[in-house]
Amino acid sequence: MSQQEQSSSLLEACLNLLKGERDEQRLAGLLLVTKFCKGDDNASILRVYEALGSQFLDRLLRTGMKNGPSGCESDNRDAYLRLAVAVLATLCRVPDIASSKEMVSRIPVILEVMSRESVSPVLEDCYEFLYLTSSANEDGVKTLFQYQGIRVLASQISTFSDGNFLIISHSLYICKISVWLQVVALMRQFAMLHSALKFDALHLLSTIFSSDYSGPLKGALGQLPTKDWLDYLFIGIVAILQNRVAPAEKLHALVLAEFAISITSERWLLSPVKLPELQEQVPADRCLLLVLESSRVEIAVLLNDIAYLKYEASNKTSPTIESIFLKSRHLAVAFALVEKIIKLVSVISEEGGNLIEDNTFMKVINGLNETINLVLEYLQDARDHGQKKGDDLLASVRVVGSYLAETPIAWKDKVTELLPYMLSVEGEDEPSPFSSVCFLMPLLCQITMNSEGCKHLVSSGGHKAVVDCLVKLVSQDADTREDSSGIFLACDTVLNLLTKRQELQLSLDVSSFVHLLKALTYWAENSHDLSVIMMASSISSLVFDHTSEDALLNYGLDRATCNRVYRLIARSLASVRQDKPSDVQSEMDLYEIIESGYSRWSSRFPSINSIVKQS
Repeated sequence: MSQQEQSSSLLEACLNLLKGERDEQRLAGLLLVTKFCKGDDNASILRVYEALGSQFLDRLLRTGMKNGPSGCESDNRDAYLRLAVAVLATLCRVPDIASSKEMVSRIPVILEVMSRESVSPVLEDCYEFLYLTSSANEDGVKTLFQYQGIRVLASQISTFSDGNFLIISHSLYICKISVWLQVVALMRQFAMLHSALKFDALHLLSTIFSSDYSGPLKGALGQLPTKDWLDYLFIGIVAILQNRVAPAEKLHALVLAEFAISITSERWLLSPVKLPELQEQVPADRCLLLVLESSRVEIAVLLNDIAYLKYEASNKTSPTIESIFLKSRHLAVAFALVEKIIKLVSVISEEGGNLIEDNTFMKVINGLNETINLVLEYLQDARDHGQKKGDDLLASVRVVGSYLAETPIAWKDKVTELLPYMLSVEGEDEPSPFSSVCFLMPLLCQITMNSEGCKHLVSSGGHKAVVDCLVKLVSQDADTREDSSGIFLACDTVLNLLTKRQELQLSLDVSSFVHLLKALTYWAENSHDLSVIMMASSISSLVFDHTSEDALLNYGLDRATCNRVYRLIARSLASVRQDKPSDVQSEMDLYEIIESGYSRWSSRFPSINSIVKQS
């Protein structure tokens, strides 16, 4: 007998059982339904639905929901309930069945089951039923909201994986109700309600914003003509953060704050709220101070917990690893907010003006100082334990680099001590500390503006990390053509080191600069950007101060590449004559480096002279 014939025979046996007169026969038929009915076998499911009818399934569902003492009968009731819900979910895989009034009428019953059950398989079938019925019929959505389905979903949502979270958001989207409008409605509830529903809305919003659907949602919300939703989030977040609530609730509020900033900018933290429904206006700087303080507290707790789990916990079991992973995710949210506030401080400092009052500004600076001190202590602890690999460590280096780039003299002693370690930190899946060096590059560029900073960097071997980073950045830029700001930061850092080489008595390993010369030539030779050409040429000129043509050829710089470097330098020297004065003026400091360098080392590079004369 073929497989198709076996399936057909099994279906007929199932249908006969479902049409039987005794409940035992029908129960056996239902068990078969859950075993062989596949999601794409609509024809078979329709035949099952017609044979089953609604009365027996409703009776089975009611029996399963009855309360009673534990024991054999209780076990039977649980089995009946699981079976009834599983069959309902299976039947609703056919859109015509899912959209029927009969199935829509069962939504309140399923919501009641969800409010009473904690068994994962039952809840998963309930979610599937709600998803399918609301997707197939707008009446299903209306019924879901009418019977406070959102509240039930929010109360259960923390027990599910990301896939189930998507079911919720997708069900709202597919059922022809614009998901962003539903989210805005939730935001309004979150802002205006003063009951347990406020926390239900908070949990659901946090879940949606943390899901894979957050990307499309950001785009949709950003295109809405009105921005009331930003004010709703502002009011709701302030209400949560300024009251005595559980730390977990504040973390949810921070997720919402990070989401809002990612759509707008860090200035949102100082946005004046313009909602006519508000009886009392919220001071514009309150959200900023609350988000900073809550992030600082969250960072302190999470860093302490992670450090204990990594260095003190007796057993590195799977639950411990999962706990570290979860806490690291939470830490990323708090770190992201701190980085946004650092950026806001930079904007305020540059613009001056009256964005915030002086005393508020000082509170922000003090809060950031406390936070960075915590992070530096965490990094010091990791160094002392010999740990240099981990996304939590990489994120810590990033936030430290962001802040110290704005205040390079802050934490001078501690940063000097930790700089070699921070330059060695690698992400969990990174083969090198490339990202850490990139995150610290704004700081490195600042500190190498003076001789003392250069000495600290060179003594730790950090100058080699900067050169390696620049080579990799140039290679990436050639492949992706992304923003070159990171390259120019690294170039400026190398320039700072090379221009102070005499007072530093810097001993250069010329072989390490061979790769840099190749990379810079590759980056600049076909560029029409004068700043790129001049930057690459000035670094090359300073490297030439430490070597000769013969030495470079011996170190592996081939003749063709050597000539390309010469042509690049010749092109830079000729730029003063060929380009408009306004174009050259901004690059005159680099031009002077190239010109003075050429006069010093041209005798050691005989091949360049003819190229310069021809240019």
